[in-house]
Amino acid sequence: MIIVVGLGNKGKEYDWTYHNIGFMVADKLASFLGVRFEKEKNKAYCCEGFYNGQKIVIIKPTTYMNNSGEAVSLYKKKNKDARIIAIVDDIDLPAGKLRYREKGSAGTHNGLRSIVAYIGEDFERVKVGIGRDESVDLATQVLSKIKDKALFEKATDEAVKMILEKI
Repeated sequence: MIIVVGLGNKGKEYDWTYHNIGFMVADKLASFLGVRFEKEKNKAYCCEGFYNGQKIVIIKPTTYMNNSGEAVSLYKKKNKDARIIAIVDDIDLPAGKLRYREKGSAGTHNGLRSIVAYIGEDFERVKVGIGRDESVDLATQVLSKIKDKALFEKATDEAVKMILEKI
């Protein structure tokens, strides 16, 4: 089984913000698999599907970004052998660029820090670059609305392809 975790913040005010790119990719992956987020379970919106014979559980933690690890740990406890793939925004990558990592540190990302605190560093990451805007502070930037929607539509589509390739 594979648990795909899209990181973001719940609530309409966070739709189309840079910090919700993980939620956007999770929504697109669910759509590709023909499943929908219909329920909240274990502190996350959840849906399940199959791809290439693999069971895929897609979650979007409802604990807000900085506490994402709480929800991830609840799913990991019930599925100890599951692979986990976390999808996050990355301010240190150019806007729209993707990067895959098998494991590693959390860097400056509070959502990843939370997951690492709960389950350790042994999980995969798909990072979607948002680029750094030096004219604003980090929190303001990641919580601001995405300006180039076409670029991020393409990037989130590519992130889904990357996840499917890794499965």
